Amino acid sequence: MGFTPIASVCLTRAAVGSSRMKKSTRLIEKGRAGSEHHGVVNPPVYHASTVLFPTVRALKQASANPFEGVYYGRFGTPTHFALEQAVAELEGGHATVTTSSGLAAISTALLALAGAGDHVLIADSVYGPTRKFCDGMLSRLGVDVEYYDPLIGAGIATFIRPNTRALFMESPGSLTFETQDVPALCAAAREKGVTSLLDNTWATPLLFPAFAHGVDVSIHAATKYIVGHADAMLGLVVCNEASYQAIKSTAVTLGQCAGPDDVYLGLRGLRTLDVRLKQHAANAMALCEWLVAQPEVERILYPAWPEDSGHALWARDFGGASGLFGVVLEASTSETAVTAMLDGMQLFGMGYSWGGFESLMLPTWPAQSRSVTQWDTGPCLRIHAGLEAVEDLVIDLESGFRRLRRA
Repeated sequence: MGFTPIASVCLTRAAVGSSRMKKSTRLIEKGRAGSEHHGVVNPPVYHASTVLFPTVRALKQASANPFEGVYYGRFGTPTHFALEQAVAELEGGHATVTTSSGLAAISTALLALAGAGDHVLIADSVYGPTRKFCDGMLSRLGVDVEYYDPLIGAGIATFIRPNTRALFMESPGSLTFETQDVPALCAAAREKGVTSLLDNTWATPLLFPAFAHGVDVSIHAATKYIVGHADAMLGLVVCNEASYQAIKSTAVTLGQCAGPDDVYLGLRGLRTLDVRLKQHAANAMALCEWLVAQPEVERILYPAWPEDSGHALWARDFGGASGLFGVVLEASTSETAVTAMLDGMQLFGMGYSWGGFESLMLPTWPAQSRSVTQWDTGPCLRIHAGLEAVEDLVIDLESGFRRLRRA
């Protein structure tokens, strides 16, 4: 099926190549293969464990190449392959590995690339569970874990040793939102033969072209913006060709297996990612404009905010912003006052994760998860701007700050 041209400027589907499509179009087109599913718009959900083979020869052939085609449910089904293909093409990677959560994606990738006696470099601003995994399991397995200042840029070269196997970045950083100079970091790593990994969850494949900036492995907690509705756990590891076999093999060895219904929700969320992110970002910017005018707010932690220290790097490398940001309150603000504010919020929920349609607000303590860089400020808040009317969110914030002041 195709379009019938009505003017010389019209193009058939075949004429609109992937390289020419805008990312917003690729979000809609990739991973569908309607011709294989009787024209159905959304790929079906394959619930499968056992896959039958008609002959011993076919069984042996499948066993020789289990990563190609449908082999066994844990290795993936057409539902998985559709999402994996769509995300890899969108981000410019070679192939994608699906896992059961964002943390599973991070741990699988690091376990695939580093072993006993190896050295890895981890940004000091990483997601808390990433640090816990590195300090716990990775260290117990004999991997030498070293943290680095996320703002070090090309200076990372001085930390690379002969046994360094991986450089792990997260940009913007978790809780404190530092923007790393990813191209400089990756260039230094590549020169020394070190694999670079990036937790790209904040920006998604849509807003930060990881592979175009030199990244070897781009990781997503698809639980967040890709699923987008706070109702599924899902992780994705987008790999370059050199890293794919090791990471896929490790995922299979660890028994990593995302449920097909969760994968389907990732595919569904992908289709609206562009329009959702634009609204998340617009709401976040509007909230920042209101918040910065409050006397209790010391500063905004949001790369898209013009006064943020990482704004220039963000403007250079990113194609937009998501809706997650931080707020630093005055040092004199008491914990009692912050508690009074948060306990009465009506639209800003208090819960972990982010990236869904709902607004969230949490107190955070970045100093507790730093070992190289200092974080000595007043109380911090992490805010996710949801898709509610921003006027209503501001009213909720106004009430919250009144409670804070009374306390």
